[in-house]
Amino acid sequence: MNQDIRAPRVLLIDQNGEKQGIMPLSAALEAAEEAGLDLVQIVNNPDAPVCKILDYGKHRFQEQKKKAEARKRQKVVELKEIKLRPNIDTHDYEVKAKSMRRFFEDGDKVKVTLRFRGREMAHPDLGMKLMHKVQADFEEVAKVEFAPKMEGRQMIMILAPR
Repeated sequence: MNQDIRAPRVLLIDQNGEKQGIMPLSAALEAAEEAGLDLVQIVNNPDAPVCKILDYGKHRFQEQKKKAEARKRQKVVELKEIKLRPNIDTHDYEVKAKSMRRFFEDGDKVKVTLRFRGREMAHPDLGMKLMHKVQADFEEVAKVEFAPKMEGRQMIMILAPR
């Protein structure tokens, strides 16, 4: 800004946003001084950089506000976990499904964990059936990000919202 600009000629844009054309740097600095504002280099073109007459302090403050607003609006996707059992009752399943639906509406991913205990380990096919049922029930609102897979005594699947 101001004296730090090194190009001999600049394309000047005045404080009203109107293009004044290409002129020597000294004339642009004079125009900025007359307006009581700063000359700020906006775009660094090799032949004639674009410079604008504006209040630099106010400009920096506005940029900070924009960045803060963007950070505030940003949604962090969380991974929520739902734990199931192979012989889950229908009502219990409906309650868990309701929670999963709410998680998808909030934009979060869901990790479905199916834990096997004791003799249930002999029937991983029951667990796979349940996982396929979950997939089918949430087909329209979620996509499978990580297919059902056995890891030790539990089967895991991750669903992400569409």
